[in-house]
Amino acid sequence: MPGDMHTDYLVLGSGISGMYFALLAAEHGTVTIVTKKRPDDTATNWAQGGIAAVLSDEDSMDAHIEDTMRVGDGLCNRAVVEMTVREGPAHIRALQKLGVRFAAHADGSLDLTREGGHSQRRVAHYQDVTGHEIQRALQAAVNRDSRIRLLDHHIAVDLLSKAKLGGGSGCVGAFVLDARSGHVNTITARATVLATGGSGKVFVYTSNPDVATGDGVAMAYRIGADVANMEFVQFHPTVLYHPHAKSFLISEALRGEGGILRLASGERFMERYHPDLELGPRDVVARAIDNELKRSGDDSVFLDMTHLNAGFVADRFPTIATRCREYGIDITSEPIPVVPAAHYQCGGVVSDAHGRTSIPGLFAIGECAHTGLHGACRLASNSLLEGVVFAARAAEAARECTAAGIASPPSWSTGDATDSDDAIVVALNWDEIRRLMWSYVGIVRSDKRLQRARRRIELLRAEISDYYWDFKITPDLVELRNVALVANLIIESAAMRRESRGLHYTLDCPNKTKDPAADTRLNRGSGGPDGGGEPAADP
Repeated sequence: MPGDMHTDYLVLGSGISGMYFALLAAEHGTVTIVTKKRPDDTATNWAQGGIAAVLSDEDSMDAHIEDTMRVGDGLCNRAVVEMTVREGPAHIRALQKLGVRFAAHADGSLDLTREGGHSQRRVAHYQDVTGHEIQRALQAAVNRDSRIRLLDHHIAVDLLSKAKLGGGSGCVGAFVLDARSGHVNTITARATVLATGGSGKVFVYTSNPDVATGDGVAMAYRIGADVANMEFVQFHPTVLYHPHAKSFLISEALRGEGGILRLASGERFMERYHPDLELGPRDVVARAIDNELKRSGDDSVFLDMTHLNAGFVADRFPTIATRCREYGIDITSEPIPVVPAAHYQCGGVVSDAHGRTSIPGLFAIGECAHTGLHGACRLASNSLLEGVVFAARAAEAARECTAAGIASPPSWSTGDATDSDDAIVVALNWDEIRRLMWSYVGIVRSDKRLQRARRRIELLRAEISDYYWDFKITPDLVELRNVALVANLIIESAAMRRESRGLHYTLDCPNKTKDPAADTRLNRGSGGPDGGGEPAADP
């Protein structure tokens, strides 16, 4: 990247929310998208199931609203849910105009499927690669737009806090590391948009791509933004269990089309856990599988599609069928071994109905944001919906942001930092964080497990901080620092919630409280974990 620069809108992330925001914001300003690796290294690109919206006469807005509220287990913001559901269909049509293809019947009507928690078939999809199709179309549109600049293999290190640069409040851009050259550049902007996705890589087992390291949450927290509900980590019930299969999701749509979960013995077990069986909410299904595996000692349960028409299964799920075949599994004639894995971050940086955070000039959209839509558990396929609705609203609100007003933007200084000759430290710390989070802060928690996790994460963060300031930064070190902070936030949030609700289940408080449900909020200025240093003040 040729040195420091200014842009009207700086977008960190290239998934559905970042790309959609960029296309809309480019109508009234210049846009720079920063993405850590390739533009399609996103959770959006991996999404299989689809995008939920009311798209048929058999469905209703009220039904979608109530399904979202019910699955959210008392913590959804009804006004946000109603807004998102009602605005959703228009954005589906907008995606189609941008070139996104959705499966359709011969008469042109969309071929809608049903997923867990939904009372109707309302999930628009493209075979079993919906996210890939959306990513393809949005990326092509971005590439055609001369007002948008896309910087790949660049990673945001920290946000630029106006308070640290001469007074005032707000975010005015970011320090960005060019992974190829190792140079840290300063990008200033009228508005900075976090579209950085989730934090699945905090855990050993996840359906997320390697880029999901919680960067947006960590950076926002470090400059004083509020975060909320980080304890609500959604574990997808069905990720392929195979020694050579890395993070391959087996879509909930298979269960939506009639797939049955069975034990190794062939017994169907979901009738013991929920009246909707395999289509119960994800938190219920994931805990059921976790409980059955602990009870039996088996390595996995099995998703059985063999009772369905083989031609239908192969045609409806071609990507899943092909990938499983690579591992010697024919999904039309034998069950698929599956286990739960960390999948979606329901909490995040607190943002309003237009994506604005508690820091002026800083927006958060998509999975890194806490909008109030998902509550204590996300309804399947509401995530892509949230991404487009809030991206559009943020693009409109960002027009009000004024110029950054920094006469002389700061440059990154390495000080006395040297090149590291001991990269194994990063790898070992990363591995320890992920394993302690899986063991102590996973699907089922307890006070003792959380206490152990807290003690260890505090020691690890101290070690990482020393290492961070002693050596020149690398993408791996930036991500490690962020993963450690996000892990700390999840642990603290989980310890604060003295009940079991939605995705948060603790053995010590197995029931919901009788008090009205409330969000768990953290801020580094009001008793939350230390931010781990503020490079904007002393780079």
